[in-house]
Amino acid sequence: MRILTTQFAGQVAVITGAASGLGLAISSKLAVEGARVVLLDLNEGALQKAASEVGANAVCFPVDLTNEEQVANVISQVGKEFGRIDVLVNCAGVTGKTNIKSQDVDTADLRFVFDVNFMASFFMARAVLPWMVKQNYGRILHIASIAGKEGNAGMLAYSASKAAVIGMTKVQGKEYAETGITVNALAPAVIQTPMVDAMPAEQVKYMTDKIPMKRCGTLEEIAHMAAFIVSPGTGFTTGFTFDMTGGRATY
Repeated sequence: MRILTTQFAGQVAVITGAASGLGLAISSKLAVEGARVVLLDLNEGALQKAASEVGANAVCFPVDLTNEEQVANVISQVGKEFGRIDVLVNCAGVTGKTNIKSQDVDTADLRFVFDVNFMASFFMARAVLPWMVKQNYGRILHIASIAGKEGNAGMLAYSASKAAVIGMTKVQGKEYAETGITVNALAPAVIQTPMVDAMPAEQVKYMTDKIPMKRCGTLEEIAHMAAFIVSPGTGFTTGFTFDMTGGRATY
């Protein structure tokens, strides 16, 4: 039975990578629970379709999240339009080239992965934090990965960029611990998304075989966990990386 709540009523939540996958699932979950959701993504066509799926509580803004000026401008626009920003969930991410050893890593690809996975999350957090500080409240969730904690062979760029996200989470959690703002990360194992579907089958098998449950996580499961982490009631945990790995990470 689906239980509906309004725990995010009156709040404005910004979600990146919202045109599909994790971002769209989390946007839908927060909207159902009362939030006004702001969907950000580069793909304008897919973004508009996603916003229509989420419903009346959704608005969308196409933006290149790796461009700090564009990020600053869109967050300024969102803040001025709604008067507040309560939640940020950084979902945008790419794997880059996978199933390759470190000696074959392409420098341009590594930089691109870091730009999307780390720099974009940094730009977003930097832009929303002044709005949260002003109201003495906020919830930031960076989507990391178990690869950022353990490393996935054949995925140097992705693993290292997600490790950087986890490091940023620890720093920001400590920096804003006295302000009513929490900053946490979520480290999933393999979640069934279009991004995973596009990866080489050998790479997906390598990752899935490490999961004791022997399956991928679902979008519904990750949306449920994300909503818990950014909820008003989760106020005494910050700088922490939550596990969502089907038993892979038990530490």
